[in-house]
Amino acid sequence: MTKSRKAKRIAKNADIFDWEEEQEEIIWVSKSEIKRDAQALKKLGEKLVSLNKANLAKIPLEENLLDAIELAQRLQKEAKRRQLQYIGKLLRNIDVEPIQQILTKIENRDNQQQAMLHNLELLRDELIEKGDSSLTELINNYPQADRQFLRNLIRSAQKEKNQNKPSKSSREIFQYLKEIVLID
Repeated sequence: MTKSRKAKRIAKNADIFDWEEEQEEIIWVSKSEIKRDAQALKKLGEKLVSLNKANLAKIPLEENLLDAIELAQRLQKEAKRRQLQYIGKLLRNIDVEPIQQILTKIENRDNQQQAMLHNLELLRDELIEKGDSSLTELINNYPQADRQFLRNLIRSAQKEKNQNKPSKSSREIFQYLKEIVLID
C-alpha cells in the first residue's frame, strides 16, 4: 500500500470516529505483569499465614480469607501450597493496601524490638568489659538503676568470664537492663 492510499484510509477512518470526544483510556497489562502481581499476592498470603493469632487479629480480614489463612496454618507440604494459591486468589478480589500497611507496622515493631535487644546485649558486654566507667555512664542515662546491685553483677560476670564458667551473672545483667530500659 502506498503512502497516499494509506493517508486516504486514515482520513476516511478519522471521519468515522469522532476523535475529539473524550475516550476511555485502555490500559494494556502484559501477561508477565499479571503473573508478577499474582506472585506478590501469594507472598503476602505467605506472610499472613506465618503470623501468630494475636498479630493476625490486628489485621482487618474478611471471614472467608481468615478461615483460609487459619486452615493453611494447619496444613503441610502440597496442601499448604494449594491453600496459599487459594489465599492469593482471594486477595485479588479485595483491597490489600490496608492489610499491607498493618503488616508493615507489625514487621517493623518486631525489627525494632530485636534491635533494642541487640543494643542491650552490646551494653551488657560493654559493662562487663569496661566495668565502672560504663556503669557511671549507664547511671547517668538511667538514674533509677541500682548502682550497687549492677556493680556486684558486673564483678560476678567478670569472674565467671575469667574462670570460663557459664555466665549466669551476664544473663542477670541483661534481664535487669531490659527492665530498666522498658520502664524508661
